[in-house]
Amino acid sequence: MQKYIWQHTGWPELEWDKTALNSLLIKCRQKQSFLLGSANMLGFDLKLQTQGLILEKEVLETSAIEGEKLDPSEVRSSVARKLGLPAAGMRSPDRKTDAVVEVLLDAGKHFNKHLSEKRIKAWHIALFPSGYSGFHQIVAGEWRKDEMSIVSGPEGRQKVHYRAPPPQNIAEEMTFFLQWLNNSIKTNIDGLVRAALTHYRFVAIHPFDDGNGRIARALTDMVLAQDEGSPTRFYSLSYQIMKERDDYYGALEKCSNGTGDITGWLQWFLGSFIRAVASSQELMNCILVKARFWQEFAETTLNLRQKKVINKLLDVGKGNFKGNLAASNYKSLAKTTKASTSRDLEDLLKKGVLRLLEGGGRSTRYDLTWERFEK
Repeated sequence: MQKYIWQHTGWPELEWDKTALNSLLIKCRQKQSFLLGSANMLGFDLKLQTQGLILEKEVLETSAIEGEKLDPSEVRSSVARKLGLPAAGMRSPDRKTDAVVEVLLDAGKHFNKHLSEKRIKAWHIALFPSGYSGFHQIVAGEWRKDEMSIVSGPEGRQKVHYRAPPPQNIAEEMTFFLQWLNNSIKTNIDGLVRAALTHYRFVAIHPFDDGNGRIARALTDMVLAQDEGSPTRFYSLSYQIMKERDDYYGALEKCSNGTGDITGWLQWFLGSFIRAVASSQELMNCILVKARFWQEFAETTLNLRQKKVINKLLDVGKGNFKGNLAASNYKSLAKTTKASTSRDLEDLLKKGVLRLLEGGGRSTRYDLTWERFEK
């Protein structure tokens, strides 16, 4: 008989090898410190812009992990409206999209607020305002009443990856979980380890009919906010988890079906944290470079077509525009004529915005004069 984590005699206490985490924790803190230092260099407006971009990624990916695709334009609109960013001309988001944003913002903004059963159930209601998950009706805001198994494969040949505690245990399990979560902030558990433990414990219990993963990630964000003492995350764990989804589920499954030792899960979580922070550092560097560019060329007159293409080059970053900029892809990006393309490119060369790369004729390529604004 398969023995699951909650069937071990030590549950709900968990075991792990602290020495196996030491080097990872040191690296996590170094990366985290450097990223937060970079964020402090942004200034208010750029910091808010960065927060919006990160929150967009978090909202999109926390839903995508569960197989639900939200409309990026609606997510952008909801985030902009809630953070006070420019939203003119954006389409209004639907209720479901707004709800995911609201849950994540509540978890982050009110990170020091006591987490009660009422609050976590309110998150669940917000995620399922219609009472349906896809075509399946669920009981929103209540602990599940049915057995819960994580399975894969076709009907009749399904593989069971994990069985969660039976429904009659959920109330007791969640009472202990909430007590532990609210009290563990006062203990000497490292904040990043505590975030990983929070995520794991909640997923292991799987208290709702659906939405457990999304709420687990919101809880993780809340604990990370407690660790940093700030409501704003400048990295997206959900984005990283989506990139490594198979490894994510593999780490959870291995520990949930093992001996009660979750060292493997903690190692994966901390490694994922490092990679998420590194990815955000690249984004932040890109935002800083973009800000420096527009500061350098603040007095330069450019038309809307030129600005659109320049922003595309800045967004992908130095050396990342596939095939480099040529007249053909300028024409395509700017949605303009061949004649206008020639005039625009010549003008950008004269103003020192672009430089010619080696080659000529049909192979003529251009790039931004990065050296003028990169520091």
